[in-house]
Amino acid sequence: MITNGEVLIRVEDVHKVFGGALHALNGVTTEIRKGEVVVIVGPSGSGKSTFLRSLNLLEVPSSGHIYFEGVDITDKKVDIDKHRQKMGMVFQHFNLFPHKTILENITLAPIKVRRKSKEEAEKQAMELLQLVGLEEKAHSYPSQLSGGQKQRIAIVRSLAMEPDVMLFDEPTSALDPEMVGEVLDLMKQLAKDGMTMVVVTHEMGFAREVGTRVIFMDAGQIREEAEPEEFFTDPKEPRLREFLSKVL
Repeated sequence: MITNGEVLIRVEDVHKVFGGALHALNGVTTEIRKGEVVVIVGPSGSGKSTFLRSLNLLEVPSSGHIYFEGVDITDKKVDIDKHRQKMGMVFQHFNLFPHKTILENITLAPIKVRRKSKEEAEKQAMELLQLVGLEEKAHSYPSQLSGGQKQRIAIVRSLAMEPDVMLFDEPTSALDPEMVGEVLDLMKQLAKDGMTMVVVTHEMGFAREVGTRVIFMDAGQIREEAEPEEFFTDPKEPRLREFLSKVL
């Protein structure tokens, strides 16, 4: 059992090369501790999403190692699906099943994968929907929801698997500006409740307010990482200073 502050994910010298030429990740090494909210920022094409997706092997590194809860998940012999069950993933696009109700979307994995009874899964789903103020949408279909509501449902669907860490890949970038807030509010609540989170985002306000550590990536490398206060007020790297001057 990993307790607060212990290393949950360790990344060692990870490289990812696409098509023999594009070096998307170039020797990334870092640790993510239990209870941290690590926010990853950087220009487009800097490797942020590739890095995030490699944490649960949606992108398989070309070389290097990733340890999750002490297990080297880059080892070919490891059952990655077993470990993915403990890693919630929320994408830019909601990936909800359009032909299933919201309740069915949320209960599908807990019933199939976690072997929960339908009653147990539905009870938990309703509690989670209540948490995000969407219990009245349980029997609606995704097409009947706004973008912000769909993204909150996508987060709830991940939470229903009771993950040890949540990975967010630009969760607000496909949303209309007025819907961004409701998704970020839910993420803030999760952070307050102690959920370990790794978040790729363009939302600098979220990084500053909620992050416990901010990582700046550029050209497939981690160029700087620090606590938010230091990151935003006293950046060391010229490349980070240039980036912040454009986004703040």
